[in-house]
Amino acid sequence: MTDVSPEYFNRELSWLEFNQRVLEEACDASVPLLERLRFLAITAANLDEFFMVRVGSLLTAIRTGESNQDPTGLSPLEQLTAISVRTQKMVAEQYRIYLTQLEPQLAEAGIRRRRPNELNERQREIVESVFQEQLQAVLTPIAVHDPVRFPLLFGKTVNVAVKLAGRSPAEPYRFAVIPFGRFDVRYITLPSAGGYEFILTEDVIAMTAERFFPGEEVISTVPFRIIRNADLTVNDDDGTDLLSEMEDLLDDRKDSFCTRLELSDQMTRPMLDFLKTLLRVGERDVYLVPGPVGMSDLIQLADVSGFDQHLYPSWTPCESPQIETGESVFEAMKSRDLLLHHPFESFDPVLRLLSEAADDRDVVAIKQTLYRTSRNSPIIKALKRAAENGKNVTTIVELKARFDEARNIEWARQLEYSGVQVIYGVRGLKTHAKACIVVRREPQGFQRYVHFGTGNYNEITARFYTDLSYMTCNRELGNDAIAWFNAVTGMSQIQQFAQIESAPIGLREKLLEMISVETDRARNGDKGRILLKLNSLADPDMIAALYKASQAGVQILMNIRGICCLKPGVPGLSENITIVSIIDRFLEHARIMYFYHGGDERVFLSSADWMPRNLDRRVELLVPILDENCKRRAISILRSCLRDNVKGRRIQPDGKSLPGDPGGTRPFRSQVEFQRRAQEAAEAAFERNRTTFVPVEPSGM
Repeated sequence: MTDVSPEYFNRELSWLEFNQRVLEEACDASVPLLERLRFLAITAANLDEFFMVRVGSLLTAIRTGESNQDPTGLSPLEQLTAISVRTQKMVAEQYRIYLTQLEPQLAEAGIRRRRPNELNERQREIVESVFQEQLQAVLTPIAVHDPVRFPLLFGKTVNVAVKLAGRSPAEPYRFAVIPFGRFDVRYITLPSAGGYEFILTEDVIAMTAERFFPGEEVISTVPFRIIRNADLTVNDDDGTDLLSEMEDLLDDRKDSFCTRLELSDQMTRPMLDFLKTLLRVGERDVYLVPGPVGMSDLIQLADVSGFDQHLYPSWTPCESPQIETGESVFEAMKSRDLLLHHPFESFDPVLRLLSEAADDRDVVAIKQTLYRTSRNSPIIKALKRAAENGKNVTTIVELKARFDEARNIEWARQLEYSGVQVIYGVRGLKTHAKACIVVRREPQGFQRYVHFGTGNYNEITARFYTDLSYMTCNRELGNDAIAWFNAVTGMSQIQQFAQIESAPIGLREKLLEMISVETDRARNGDKGRILLKLNSLADPDMIAALYKASQAGVQILMNIRGICCLKPGVPGLSENITIVSIIDRFLEHARIMYFYHGGDERVFLSSADWMPRNLDRRVELLVPILDENCKRRAISILRSCLRDNVKGRRIQPDGKSLPGDPGGTRPFRSQVEFQRRAQEAAEAAFERNRTTFVPVEPSGM
């Protein structure tokens, strides 16, 4: 990693080191084969998004003449140069792992790629049938006469460039492109005596290219793929129709400038020059690869059926023992606070809260934030049903959630049609907070049932993201949640809350205050201790405060999955800071913050990472865990993550990481431990319930 600043790592290079940690899982022999393939595909998909957003942002800065340096002192151009060097090395390693390790092992396991010259007679018949029935009918060759007027090529899709013999001595050759467009069949299944055999669609195109150009001589074909800039924003400060603006933005993405050209290293120089001119990219933006372009598509092979022995054993989230059999979520929350740990425990209680609220005649209102949801979301269905049942339902749907804009636009329209009051986020900010409030009329008055989460209201990702759900009827938290929601939807001044804090006003200040308390106590000879679990740490002010705390003697242990711009273990700067990054089967996503606070331990959950965008340009929440049992459990989860010496990698002062080393201690893998705990707790609850008679009472009319 380029080390310009003595105090900070560059954000982009730090993210690339995170992606390197993911790539290391792809070459870990202890990981099941298809899971290794999945990790490789994830690193490729991660790079796609990185070039769409982060590289796109830097290129935009250069195009508009911006020269602002980042905290490490690098200009946009210097960052791009460093990124290019690092990503070229990473891409080379991706292909080395795939071609020398994974592809041979996949073939041995029965998953085999066939090249055109390896097909048997029956397989050739299938390829011919696919060509006639699908490829020839769907794909359309396009001659290139004028690169400026060439039709649009979609980003992240495979295309085949074709070099044809010229028609006159003045034109020795010419070019055409066969774009795949929305045709998403990348792997064509072949008949085989056993296992799974396939051929790449671009290989079939190479076999049959002359049939797309009758009477023409095809000299060569080369598959290529482009990434387009997606760092486009809307100006929502001028009072225009945000939904309409977002729809225009989605259209603009389709033909934004290219940030990366990926093509086979079998290309000729004329072909490369043609593509560079066609797509208007420089040499720095070109990635020549020795294998199939678009490695993110390998995720399809990881999901081929019939090879379960090469996958992690299936994991079904356990039912939480905190809710008794036959007990409604309302009853459970009224009697005790709940802290759910996903995906080890089921997300079902959160879904049930909304479902029960939609049909409960005593529920009068539901207030909900929505950032990313699933395609067939039960949350959306429950909210629509609640509105149709006469409840007062209000949702904040964040239209600016990157890459989920189209889905959120559709959900917003459906919710409005059902009678839900929809707020399209907050002008000038993204609403990233996760909160749901159900207001229920009860004998003692109106009761608030509140869910705070670290993850999205998405039951699909809740099965493979590690997140926490805090469900409570605490009066102060309920009142704060109502006041916060109303302030956001009413665009009114954020007031002083009793317990919670919100970005962009209050959350940063609260965290700095908590760090300062630990710093002052340590400076006075008392114990100072901070434990943090975050996805990213990049905010200079927060990093400076942590450095100051470390220098005062505060012991700081952090579990940070991705970006980390802080340099740990530097004498005189951060020798009291240790950072562990966990890359394992499930994506680490929860945010937990612990402060010793003189023995009066303070524990918080948050939707926010410690980055300028989260603390200054998003609506986020910081929520204290007030219930003692829930607090103890959150601390246990946090400490377990920090103990991980199997999948936990220690970040070094140079920004790189070292794999976990159990040494003389017992190997400890946190996610396996959480699975064990959840399974044992569920089994113990089942045994209790099996020997207990639970009467079913009438629902009452």
